[in-house]
Amino acid sequence: MFDFMNIMSKVKEVQAKVKEAQEKLAHIQITAESGAGMVKATINGKREIISIDIDNSLVKVEDKDMLQDLVAAAVNNANRQIDERIKEEMKKATEGSLPNIPGMDFGNMFGG
Repeated sequence: MFDFMNIMSKVKEVQAKVKEAQEKLAHIQITAESGAGMVKATINGKREIISIDIDNSLVKVEDKDMLQDLVAAAVNNANRQIDERIKEEMKKATEGSLPNIPGMDFGNMFGG
């Protein structure tokens, strides 16, 4: 039989750990690139774009479409990488706090 008070205590513990981990995410940054490093996008763990760096050689009117595609690719790469990092951080934050229930993946509960 389940110990309801123990479960509630664990839930509160996990909530506190998740909140702490989410606060840490603002300080995690990932920089990804496209076009062999000619365009770089840096985002934080809250998925906010911190900076876009574009190589001077790309800043030409006739290359506008390519530049837009490279920026989008760099941002998408950064988002994929930060998603993985968020999952790792949340897994670390909640490790050992929740019971191992077969078929339940709590690691994906908190990531985006």
